[in-house]
Amino acid sequence: MDLYEHEARALFEEHGIAVPRAEVTDSPQEARAIARRLGGSVVVKAQVKTGGRGKAGGVRLATDPVAAERTARRILGMNIKGHTVGEVMLAQPVDIESEFYVAYVLDRAAGHFLAIASAEGGMDIEEVAAVRPEAVARIPVDPAEGVTSAKAAEIAGAAGLPPQTADVLVRLWEVLVRQDALLVEVNPLVRTREGHLLALDGKVTLDDNARFRQARRGAESIAHDDPLEAAAAAKGLNYVKLDGEVGVIGNGAGLVMSTLDVVAGCGARPANFLDIGGGASARVMADGLTVILSDPAVKSVFVNVFGGITACDAVADGIVRALDEVRLTKPLVVRLDGNNAARGRAVLDRRAHPLVQQATTMDGAARRAAELAHTS
Repeated sequence: MDLYEHEARALFEEHGIAVPRAEVTDSPQEARAIARRLGGSVVVKAQVKTGGRGKAGGVRLATDPVAAERTARRILGMNIKGHTVGEVMLAQPVDIESEFYVAYVLDRAAGHFLAIASAEGGMDIEEVAAVRPEAVARIPVDPAEGVTSAKAAEIAGAAGLPPQTADVLVRLWEVLVRQDALLVEVNPLVRTREGHLLALDGKVTLDDNARFRQARRGAESIAHDDPLEAAAAAKGLNYVKLDGEVGVIGNGAGLVMSTLDVVAGCGARPANFLDIGGGASARVMADGLTVILSDPAVKSVFVNVFGGITACDAVADGIVRALDEVRLTKPLVVRLDGNNAARGRAVLDRRAHPLVQQATTMDGAARRAAELAHTS
């Protein structure tokens, strides 16, 4: 589960990482009052669970309380990469001398965590990493040993960070471990002209599998900026909104991730994806397809199912049920393979919906879904 920026910075503060004073609101009028409490000039920041807020106009400086209200009114309700802004955070501006980047992320393939750090933090860190990878240090962290002061000094030294950032690196590791996080990131970590280190922005992704250990992260704490994400969650579905044009449904995280890659390889972009999991029933398939088809950005849908525990004929029954419940206006490409695939294909053949096409291979189905998305 991704946290909002204001939730991430609250965790940083709990673990002794300094942050600028800030407050959150969903009201332009309250934004004016907050700005007054914070000293007048504030940075107004959209609270959405996606990157690129600054470039989208979701982060703006307001020089006085009146401007803060006007700016909050402008940002609230914005759509940033498919996420509607429901709240803004107003923070005290900071006199920045230097910006750094520090993060820990789980490296599943390697079986350890990875410390990523750079002396060139800020909005363009992705470009720095792509153009000059030598400017970004990547240091493996043994989960059993963690980040001690010595390890933190090693990370800071490798990235060219000031020695005093070692303390922040230790505390950020504490956030990751104590909150059962998969990712903790501070970007930028800034040094002010007075020499103080402050976490100006941050991201935290919690491990949903560890929610039972995090009592305060119960179901009531889950918030969704996208109404379709909320609708999917209410049905117990794992749905993620993206910014492309091909809706993707698959069974199992690995297959779904592979499907996204194949769609991208065919020159299209996934608009969203939904994992119906193993052993999905017809009802689950119908619910999932209903959610995917409700996304106006979707131009075509790719259903990619490899039946193991999941029976392909149950998936096909679910598609037919969804077609009876929802007026299909977008082409649907279905690839069924594995358990009861022949029966599933026969179910769809009998239904013979004019907008439903079948493909026998994953690559062929992705290619067709991409073509249909570009011509719809």
